[in-house]
Amino acid sequence: MARFEMHNAEMATMGGENNADVFCEMGLVYATGRGCAVDLVAAHKWLNIAAIKGNDRAAELRADVAASMDKMQLAAALRAAREWMTVH
Repeated sequence: MARFEMHNAEMATMGGENNADVFCEMGLVYATGRGCAVDLVAAHKWLNIAAIKGNDRAAELRADVAASMDKMQLAAALRAAREWMTVH
């Protein structure tokens, strides 16, 4: 699944343009377990990035995912999103 994540993240940032819809879709993949195990930390990370990039639906979905997470998972997801945003 990491290959899917890397490919789509790279495609979404090509040419200096960030596509919030791709990040939202990645969050949904991890939240629902489509083609992978459910990973709420990864789901929240990508939905958070999509929300920051302007996707309103991602902000709503992020809140739904966060309601199912404990404090440690939430902290890990926020840290991962912050690290990704710093690099990209």
